[in-house]
Amino acid sequence: MDLDAVIIVPIVVIGLPWLIFHYITKWKTAATLSGGDEKLLDDLHDAARRLDDRLNTIERIMTAENPQWRQHALPESNRPRLLSDEESER
Repeated sequence: MDLDAVIIVPIVVIGLPWLIFHYITKWKTAATLSGGDEKLLDDLHDAARRLDDRLNTIERIMTAENPQWRQHALPESNRPRLLSDEESER
């Protein structure tokens, strides 16, 4: 019985808390963004900002050339549908 107590007590007193704290630490570090993740997010944000700027530039150019382009580009609900429109949706 003494041998069992010598093995079980250190496992419960030392091993179990160490195991719990080890995985708590792993869980906390895994929940944060790494440096690579932050750089990727910054790069994606910059790309989205540049694309938004390009889209605004294109819209300004199109508006300067044809102020009514938005009415032609957006579908109207009362416009009769063409056969080619229905086929392209499939």
